[in-house]
Amino acid sequence: MTDEQTRPYGPPQQTQQASGARIVAGRYALLGELGRGGMGIVWRAQDQVIGRQVAIKELKFPNAPEDASVLSERMLREVRSGGRLNDPAVVTVYDVVTENGATYIVMELVEAPTLADLVRDHGPLPAQQVALVGERVLSALRAAHAAGIVHRDVKPANIMVAPDGRVKLTDFGIAHAADDPRLTTSGMIVGSPAFMAPERVEGRDAMPESDLWSLGTTLFFAAEGIVAFERSTTAATLHAIMTEAPYLTRVQGPLAAAILGLLVTKPEARMSYDQVRSLLAAAQGVQAQPTPPSGGTAMMPQHGQPMTRLAPAPAPAKRNLRPLWLSLAAVAVIGALVGGIFLGRWMAAPEGNNQAQPTLTYGINGQVKLGSSGDCYNVPLKEGVNLNDGISCDKDHLLEVFAKGSLLDVESASDDEAQVAVYPGADAVNRIAESLCSATFNSNVVPGAQRASLTWRAVVPTEAEWNRPPNEDDPSYSRGYYCLLAKTDGSQIPAQITTKVK
Repeated sequence: MTDEQTRPYGPPQQTQQASGARIVAGRYALLGELGRGGMGIVWRAQDQVIGRQVAIKELKFPNAPEDASVLSERMLREVRSGGRLNDPAVVTVYDVVTENGATYIVMELVEAPTLADLVRDHGPLPAQQVALVGERVLSALRAAHAAGIVHRDVKPANIMVAPDGRVKLTDFGIAHAADDPRLTTSGMIVGSPAFMAPERVEGRDAMPESDLWSLGTTLFFAAEGIVAFERSTTAATLHAIMTEAPYLTRVQGPLAAAILGLLVTKPEARMSYDQVRSLLAAAQGVQAQPTPPSGGTAMMPQHGQPMTRLAPAPAPAKRNLRPLWLSLAAVAVIGALVGGIFLGRWMAAPEGNNQAQPTLTYGINGQVKLGSSGDCYNVPLKEGVNLNDGISCDKDHLLEVFAKGSLLDVESASDDEAQVAVYPGADAVNRIAESLCSATFNSNVVPGAQRASLTWRAVVPTEAEWNRPPNEDDPSYSRGYYCLLAKTDGSQIPAQITTKVK
């Protein structure tokens, strides 16, 4: 039963009137059908005791009649667990009853479209709205995981977004019970393969990190308007999940970093709740977002395009790409958070990134020479400049490093593994650095009052520099990124502008 067929919502005019006055459990009058699928029917109903309208999922197991009682009991346990969750983004379960061989789940009736509906009707959503939805679903998942519940089927069709801005994640427990192999026919996959985490494709049990991956693919869909890994067949979809890299083309900054951090192949290397939440909050800005207009939630203005567009890559030989560069994004953001770059709450980001300059390279065959002698320099940042001689940031200077981090520590690898990490390509390295520099520039690391008078650019290693063997006697060796700012008019900076970068 697909969620599109059985979701507990819908405008009243879409309700089909039920034939006869059917009463469930002596109190719920079925008013009309909202949808149906292979596992049952969703009804709009009236609770005759309290007087409120509810949604009721009538569940059946036609493919396994001999196990119906076992599966029903398992379903009851799972849904009761979900019913204990107390989070505003979780669809509330009011009651679970069995009658005449069927199981009925009585839940909150939410009059709202799903995230899948919004994107289908309006196209990709604005970055701030995607971040808001992501933050609220993340809150629901955190509450579930703390209670020992794994959702297993986080996807756009299971997320409802109301016109007043409320977000609801539905089908806790149902997805878990539906994953029982006794509910399937031979060779059939139950669930949503395109949103399935790599470890589940490998046959491992679902874990909290699996839900976080699915949230990442869901936010990718909301931001881009396409399903990252969906292909023409289930086999091709699963192969894409294991071997291919998604390419963000519409978002950058903290939202891009959050999505990429969730889509790290190894579950133990994915971003934590707190790290993702910080980035999603940054993407929304520090001020509370206004209530969307009553006509819908997808009408906010679009943000600017990213500086480095990652076009779809050719099909051959992509296995090493995603595990590496997505991990770079995760580790770089984590390092920034731990290292003191992302300090305090974020400031609201401007539309687009008009103050960004093209990214430059350093190292062997690089466009600039970059040392490690300081964070301030009295030379302009342009191709051919030598940045080996730093000066005190208390003195007049033209350039200031406002963020930096390592691109070496991939997937918490050991030193030996890190030394042989494959260069992920210029586009991937540029995009990671630009996203992180943009996020930091638009945070309170750079004072908002001065931001409009500044420009910034990222500096990243060349492929040759990346592949250069480590030399303990050479302090300039690095696979790191640097973010530097300067005055737009080229004038001197009299004192350090930014919070000190560690």
